[in-house]
Amino acid sequence: MAMTKKKRVLKEIRQLIMITLGAVIAAAGLEFFLVPNNILDGGVIGLSIIAAELTGMTMSIFLIVLNLPFLYIGFRRIGMKFTIHTLYGVIVLSASTAYLHHFEPVTNDLFLATVIGAVILGTGVGLVIRTGGALDGSEIIAILVSKKRPVSVGQFIMIVNVFIFILAAFLVFSWETAMYSIITYYIAYKMIDIVVEGIEELKSVTIISDMPEEISAELLKQLGRGMTYIQGQGVFTGEPKKIIYTIVTRIELSTLRSIVEDIDPNALVAIENIADVSGSNFDKGTAH
Repeated sequence: MAMTKKKRVLKEIRQLIMITLGAVIAAAGLEFFLVPNNILDGGVIGLSIIAAELTGMTMSIFLIVLNLPFLYIGFRRIGMKFTIHTLYGVIVLSASTAYLHHFEPVTNDLFLATVIGAVILGTGVGLVIRTGGALDGSEIIAILVSKKRPVSVGQFIMIVNVFIFILAAFLVFSWETAMYSIITYYIAYKMIDIVVEGIEELKSVTIISDMPEEISAELLKQLGRGMTYIQGQGVFTGEPKKIIYTIVTRIELSTLRSIVEDIDPNALVAIENIADVSGSNFDKGTAH
C-alpha cells in the first residue's frame, strides 16, 4: 500500500512538472512573438489580450480572472483533479507572462511571429492537455455544450474564436491582425493535436480473409507487430471466420497491403486512424 501511494505521489509530481513546462512554453510563445505584435490566440487568452489592450493592465491578471468562472464550472461538472491541474497551469502561465513581458520580442515580422509563436504556443498548450489539464477555460464550456447540443467541441470553439477575432478587429486591432490571428489559431490547434496524439500516424487494420493464418504469419514475420484473431461468422455462408486485427504505423501500411494482396487478393482490408496506443509489443519509436 505504501508503494502504491509513493507511485501516486511521483506520478502527480511528474504531471505538475509537465504542466509547468507546458505553461512556460506557452507563455514564451505569447510574450516573445504574439502579444508584442498584437496577434491573438482564441479563447480566454485572446480575451485577456484584448482586455489588457483596452485597460492598460497586464494580461497576466486577466488570464486568472477570466478563467475563474470556467474553473468553477469545471470543478462542478468535470472533477477536482482536472480543475486543480488547470488552475495550477493558469497560475504558472500568468506568472510566466508577467515575467517574460519585460523582455524584447524575438521578431517584429508579422508572418514569422504568427507561425513561430503559434507553434510554440500550441506545443505548450498540448503538453498541458496531454498531462490532464488545460490553459483555457473556454474548452471546458465547449466540452459541456457538446454533450447537450448538436455541435462538436471544435465547432463551438471555432464559433467563439471567430467572435473574439471580430471583436478584436473592431475594438483594438486591425482586420489584418484579426486575419493573422486566425492563422495563429489554426497552427496552434494543429500543434496541440501533434503533441497530444503524437506525430506518428497510427492505423488500426481489420483484415477479413479466407487465408487468415497465412496472412498473419507473414505479417508477424515482416512487421513483428502483435495481432489478434476476432471470431466472426459470414452472413451469407454462415461459416465461421477468423478476422485479423492489428495496429501499424503509416510507413508499415504499404507493406501490410502488399502482403495481404500477394496472399489473398480478395481479402477485405479496413483501415482507420488511431490517436494513440500503448502496451503489447507496440513501440512507436521503432523504425522499420
